[in-house]
Amino acid sequence: MNTPISEDQPPSRHSPQKSWVEKISHLLTGEPQDIEDLLEILREARENHLLDTDALLMIEGVLQVTQMRVRDIMIPRVQMVVLPKDAPIESIFPLVIEFCHSRYPVIEEDRSNIVGILLAKDLLSHVLQNKALTVEQIMRPACFVPESKRLNVLLKELRTKGNHMAIVVDEYGQTAGLVTIEDLLEQIVGEIEDEHDEYEDENYVIEKNAHEFMVKALMPIEEFDIYFSTQFTSDEFDTIGGFIVSHLEHMPKKGESFEINTLRFQIIQADSRRLHLIKLKIL
Repeated sequence: MNTPISEDQPPSRHSPQKSWVEKISHLLTGEPQDIEDLLEILREARENHLLDTDALLMIEGVLQVTQMRVRDIMIPRVQMVVLPKDAPIESIFPLVIEFCHSRYPVIEEDRSNIVGILLAKDLLSHVLQNKALTVEQIMRPACFVPESKRLNVLLKELRTKGNHMAIVVDEYGQTAGLVTIEDLLEQIVGEIEDEHDEYEDENYVIEKNAHEFMVKALMPIEEFDIYFSTQFTSDEFDTIGGFIVSHLEHMPKKGESFEINTLRFQIIQADSRRLHLIKLKIL
């Protein structure tokens, strides 16, 4: 015997497919019932020239951020550029100059224990006064967040507190990685280039030395094959970035690396939708 549907009990939306009642309701109202419905309407708006592609990508990025967590975009602990707390500030200048970051996590003993954040602007102001100071004496408190925190919540917290970097900790309270406000914004607007990015040159390849190269992901795969004497060309992709995604069978994250024959690829710049810059090393 069929159980009648009460008007006070709407059909459950936890099932993978919509009930016929929901489908009819959607047809009658024309209103989106979930994120996929909303995205479909927005894509139709783009096709009807009510939205341009860039605006649609930004809206998709905003919706995506609400579903992602810190662990999805953080820079892993092993890839962080860190400073020991007891180092004299004069001794850390070579590292600061090499990486050109504006903020550096400060460690005690090892990378699992972050005790503060050093701002490059603080370093510059203090070194002129007293070169004998240590990193610990001029560092600022660090902001700690769990791996499971949603990105939209973290973005609001960072903006409210004026922080630009957060240290990500695991369930045991140890450092798992870090995330910056720039990383969060790039999930919405795409890659943000700054004055220190090394790929503003018009060429696809920047040679760092005889064995290391910075390669733009948009480099046509045919040109890549000619330049590096490889044979990656295929009808399945047009660029070296497309080749990497096809080879890995997923969208790689910043810092991810892999090897093919005598070539080692490392992802330098990427967001959740596309690759931008790859570091190539000939082994």
